[in-house]
Order: sequence, then C-alpha cells, then structure tokens
Amino acid sequence: DFVSSHSRLSKFVFTLRAPGATSAVAPSSTKAMPRQPIVGGNWKCNPASMKDVRSLLRAWSAPDSRSSWDEDKVQVVIFPPALWLTDVKSDGMAIGAQNVSKTGSGAFTGEWTAEALVDLGLKWTIVGHSERRTKYGE
Repeated sequence: DFVSSHSRLSKFVFTLRAPGATSAVAPSSTKAMPRQPIVGGNWKCNPASMKDVRSLLRAWSAPDSRSSWDEDKVQVVIFPPALWLTDVKSDGMAIGAQNVSKTGSGAFTGEWTAEALVDLGLKWTIVGHSERRTKYGE
C-alpha cells in the first residue's frame, strides 16, 4: 500500500508514503480535528519551457502575491510536468507528481513509482484524473 488518501479531494489527490511506513497517527481525543483546506494546481503540460516555469515561480514568490493565502489556513500544492519535478522549488507551496504508477519497480517505461517519488521528497500525487481515465483507460 503506497498511497493514503488525504482531504476532501481524496478521490484525486493522495499523499505518498514509503512501503512499510505507518499512516498518520489518529488524534487521541474522540473529536475530529478540522482538516486544513488544500488547493492543488495541476499544470498539465504547461508552461512550455523551464524559463517560463522560473518566471511563473518568481511571480508567485513576489511579496504581494504571497499575501494571498495564509499557510496556516490552507495548503497549496502544485503539480508540474514530470520533466520539471526535480527543478521546481517554491516557498509556501508543496510540489507533487501528476501521476503515479500502480506498479512497483520493473519494466514499465515512463512510469513513476511511489517509491521513486518519495525518494525525490514528494508527498503528493494526483490519481484518477479524468484524462488518464478517458485517454488511457485507467
């Protein structure tokens, strides 16, 4: 079991955990803790170049744009194309993968395993995306 559901978006956005890792610890009280809202931005295959990616990240990091959300009240996750996963860094925003393989390591060209994504330091991925279902029959 490589993924655990998280948030109201649990059908689509999952947190990753390494094999053998335990899930999050339940609160000790019987009262449910309020969930922190999550805003996820799927970049799909955009922008067209790393230069444009850097420009976009600089714009989001500008002081006037950072004041548009409170990190204690909402978690922001961005999902760039796989090509740029290791290059995209942004203060205040988590980085996630747009897809994760349903298999473990093996001869699956172009797939990203949960273990590999965790090894990259990623904690988020999108699964069950409508494009993956309609175009690839997943």
